[in-house]
Amino acid sequence: MNNQPFHKRKFNALLTVALTWQVFTAVADAVSNRITVTVRGHGPDVLLIPGLATSGAVWDATASHLENHFRLHIIQVAGFAGSPAQANARGPVMQPTVDAIDAYIKTNKLQAPRVIGHSLGGLMGSMLAIQHPEDVGRLMIVDSLPFFGVFFGAKDTAAVAPQAAAMRDSILAETQDDYAKGEEAFLHLLVKSPEGYKLATGWATASDKSVVARAMYEDTTTDIRPQLTKIKAPVTMLYPWDSSSGFPQAATDRLYQENYAALPDKKIVRIDDSFHFIMLDQPEKFAAQVDLFLK
Repeated sequence: MNNQPFHKRKFNALLTVALTWQVFTAVADAVSNRITVTVRGHGPDVLLIPGLATSGAVWDATASHLENHFRLHIIQVAGFAGSPAQANARGPVMQPTVDAIDAYIKTNKLQAPRVIGHSLGGLMGSMLAIQHPEDVGRLMIVDSLPFFGVFFGAKDTAAVAPQAAAMRDSILAETQDDYAKGEEAFLHLLVKSPEGYKLATGWATASDKSVVARAMYEDTTTDIRPQLTKIKAPVTMLYPWDSSSGFPQAATDRLYQENYAALPDKKIVRIDDSFHFIMLDQPEKFAAQVDLFLK
């Protein structure tokens, strides 16, 4: 087992995260160099998948809340938040990571664990439930869409692919400093909490920008809407809304309701006064929804 902390910590926030991770029970055999998995607590199994350019430490408050009653398997995607890129250093990221999570579940003989995924992690959790329904007892999706291209006004993947490729190539061509400045500016749109912003920017700027660029492209050009009917597990979907966003509340509600309309067994919940990182912006509301999901 490898209990070494993350490296390349340029920010005090990441150092705090590293110290927090030392209290985890163990780093489990991940079966793949696409992910590392940290296990914490005891009880029924819950998998926690972070989003793009994010550390597994985004789930720290959730883990502290649940560890006395659940065994938590906290995923770290290789290349995000200062973790070594390993097999994600080139080629596809998203589908191989889903495959690695499936292999982890089967190798460790987890029986239909509950799965919680944020953003890109929510999409990967959905893909896991579609491709390996036996792997997912229940699924919580935290602010993720089955086709991210709708934010660009695209009706299908072909329509958004050129723009997604341009964004990918722009990041690949940037210097690390320019990439970091871009992330710092962009994350003001994703995290409302000042403390959460510091954490999220630390994780993003420490991420391997090549892994981020390729994963972002795959996220934007993946459309699982036609496959949502294959998800048999009960699904709770959380999405944020804040009056400062400039998006009308009714339009936001309609966006998520329409895009998840094909889900057979779903509960869709809006969390107000929050940006994209609901667990950082509204930790109490988020914890309450997690409790309901796990009952």
